[in-house]
Amino acid sequence: MRKSFKLENLDCANCAAKMEAGINELPGVNKASISFMTSKLMIDADAADAEALSAIVDAAQAVCTSYEKDCRIVR
Repeated sequence: MRKSFKLENLDCANCAAKMEAGINELPGVNKASISFMTSKLMIDADAADAEALSAIVDAAQAVCTSYEKDCRIVR
């Protein structure tokens, strides 16, 4: 399942690169990419349903806030 999300309060390109690397390490994530210029997160994941994808996005949110406390993934 591939899905794109808007990122709010993404202020640091270096942090975005670290977030991307961290999200790519999450279980179930095939590939994640963050565009700092457009503030978009794309996740390609092995999620069978919306609930599984939601769990992956929750984990991705934790990664994001570990680098930028105000950064939010808009669902």
